Amino acid sequence: MSNKQMFEKIKHLNAIGQEYWSARELHTVLDYIKWDKFLHVIDKAKRSCENSGQSSENHFPRVEKLVKIGWNNA
Repeated sequence: MSNKQMFEKIKHLNAIGQEYWSARELHTVLDYIKWDKFLHVIDKAKRSCENSGQSSENHFPRVEKLVKIGWNNA
């Protein structure tokens, strides 16, 4: 599978059709084995965004995903 195909496979669209990628999915595509190692990359990208005069909140919005937990949640 090509890089473009891998990115297309994990691409999401928000309510107004803007593309975005989940860091939890993106870290494996970029060959980071552990999620916590990828967080440093995200933080560095946010700092670069701020240093260029952009608001990191506009480019790196926090998204939370609810997961089913507990007994009998198959």
